[in-house]
Amino acid sequence: MGLNVPQFIDEAIGEIRRQVEGRAVIGLSGGVDSSVCAFLAREAIGDRLIPVYVDSGLMRQGESKKIAEMFSDFNLITVYAEDRFLSALAGVIDPEEKRKVVGETFIRVFEEEARQVGAEYLIQGTIYPDLIESEGGIKSHHNVGGLPLKMEFKGIVEPLRELYKDEVREVARGLSMPTEICERMPYPGPGLSVRILGEVTRDKLAVVRAANAIVEEELNSFLPWQAFAAILGKATGVKGDIRAYGYVVAVRAVSSRDAMTADVLELSWDVLRRISHRITGEIPEVSRVVYDLTPKPPGTIEFE
Repeated sequence: MGLNVPQFIDEAIGEIRRQVEGRAVIGLSGGVDSSVCAFLAREAIGDRLIPVYVDSGLMRQGESKKIAEMFSDFNLITVYAEDRFLSALAGVIDPEEKRKVVGETFIRVFEEEARQVGAEYLIQGTIYPDLIESEGGIKSHHNVGGLPLKMEFKGIVEPLRELYKDEVREVARGLSMPTEICERMPYPGPGLSVRILGEVTRDKLAVVRAANAIVEEELNSFLPWQAFAAILGKATGVKGDIRAYGYVVAVRAVSSRDAMTADVLELSWDVLRRISHRITGEIPEVSRVVYDLTPKPPGTIEFE
């Protein structure tokens, strides 16, 4: 039996009202999960909701400007914390450690903002697959297994924790949210940090951000569940008859229903070749491009 969207919306609003006694901050990333939570929470507690967008420096190209435009009527607080996140990630190579570092840094930023506005609760867009993968030891999601053990919040409110992604989209449509939000491509909480195998640096972020933008631009019309680029490492190449030791960028594009399983998109040779030519031609630091053919399982959708 499918989700009864009107009933869920009513119950979620009631749940937020019961749990939040005073003010609450919400980590608003612009993804469909946190956006649905923001719409539900605004209906539930009105101006006691404090939406906070954290620019971690791990975002997609133009993301901060887009978020500001999409939520212009939300009195959104934007925190610029790129230096803080990159400092925390310096020297970190292990994927699980990355996720925990990013998760803790987000929480500390939210705690600081909460102190300033007198908020005691944190609302976040945790969904059921986040819980399954974190608790099953597959990978720690920054908002579940990546959370620090000690936090200042009186309570964490997660109204979507029993829903799959496709159900969250149904709720978004039920709330008459803009299509741009309802159908947004999923984006990992740790951002581009998990699309860089190994240590995260500003140089690598610039490369993977540009490559990711090209992949999304070229593949949006194919309506993928997710399509993105990741840096795998470095390899020898040739540019202009000169040796080029540059980054290897992997392109990944998958279809899915709920993110628990995923199939690889079958893209034409012309599409793949155009993406490869654009990435190697427009990003000098890249020496080669590969296409990931691995479904989930055995791979996960993201590389880390």
